[in-house]
Amino acid sequence: MSEEELRAALRRERWDIKKLVILRTLQERGTVTATAQALLMTPSAVSQQLTNLAKQLGVPLLEAQGRRVRLTDAARLVLRHAEAVFAQLERADAELAQYVHGDAGVVRVAAFSTAVPALVVPAVRALRAAHPGITVRVREAEAAQAYELLSSGDVDLALSLAAHAPTARDPKFTRVPLLADPLDVALPVGHPLAHEPGLRLADLAGEPWIFGGSGPWSEITTAACEAAGFVPEQAHSAAGWTAILAMVEAGMGVALVPRMAAARRDGVVMCPLGADRPVRHVVAAVRKGAEEWATVRRVLGALTVQRTGPTPSD
Repeated sequence: MSEEELRAALRRERWDIKKLVILRTLQERGTVTATAQALLMTPSAVSQQLTNLAKQLGVPLLEAQGRRVRLTDAARLVLRHAEAVFAQLERADAELAQYVHGDAGVVRVAAFSTAVPALVVPAVRALRAAHPGITVRVREAEAAQAYELLSSGDVDLALSLAAHAPTARDPKFTRVPLLADPLDVALPVGHPLAHEPGLRLADLAGEPWIFGGSGPWSEITTAACEAAGFVPEQAHSAAGWTAILAMVEAGMGVALVPRMAAARRDGVVMCPLGADRPVRHVVAAVRKGAEEWATVRRVLGALTVQRTGPTPSD
C-alpha cells in the first residue's frame, strides 16, 4: 500500500485513538510487556488491540524480531500522521477547558531537583498572586522519568536540561527554552584564586576536582574542562551538592557548581568565571498542542521570567 492509499484509508474510518495510543506507547517502551505495564493492560490485550488495528488499516504493523516485535515501516508511517491527530486533540481539550474554566485549573509539573527551588517554587509564588485560580502540582523527576510522565499524560509540563530533552524535531513535544544556568567554580575560602578577577577555567587545570563518577554531571564537568583545554584530575567522586561543597570547604578539591544549585557555605567561595564560563541550558516541554492550554501558558510564562540570582562579583 502506498503512502497516499494509507492516508486515504485513515481518512475514511481508521483513526482509532485508543489503539493508536497503544501503538505509540509500544514505539516508546520497546516491548509488549512494558507497554502493557505503562497502560495498565495485560500483554494479551495489547497484542489483541494492535492486531485489530492492523486489520482495520489493512497493513502489518508488527514484525517478529527474535522473541520480541518491532514496528514495521507502515506502523511508523501511521504514527507520523497520528501525531498530528494527538496534537489537534490537545488543542481541542485546551479550547474546551478555556471555555469551561477560563484561566483556572491544575497544572502538573515534573522537574529535576535543582530546578524545583530555583525555578518552580518562585513561579508558583508568582502565580498565586497573579492567577490564584491556577494550582501547580510538582513532582521531582529526572529527565527520563519526566518525559515518560509527560508522554503518558501523567504530567502536563516537564523541565530538564536541554541536553537531556527530546530534540526540537520530536513530533510529540513542544520545547520552550527557559534559561542558561551559569556554572561557577566552588573554591575553599583560603584558595589563592578565590578572589581572582577574570578567573578562567583553564587557571584551575592543575587542581584536584570533585564530581560524580558517572552520569550527566560528570559529563558536564569533563566537557567544560576539556573545552578549556585540559582533562580534570578527579580527586573525589560525589553526586550530591551537599557532599561536594563539604569537600570543597575542607580543601579537598574544587568543583563546578550550577548557580541554580549553589548553597551558601561559610567556607566556600563561589567564583564566577570569565571568558570561558560554561553554562547549562534549561528547557521546558509540553505535549504538542498543549501549549495552547491557558493554564499551561500561564505556568510557562511564570517559569520564563525566573532567573538565577547574580553572584556579588558578577
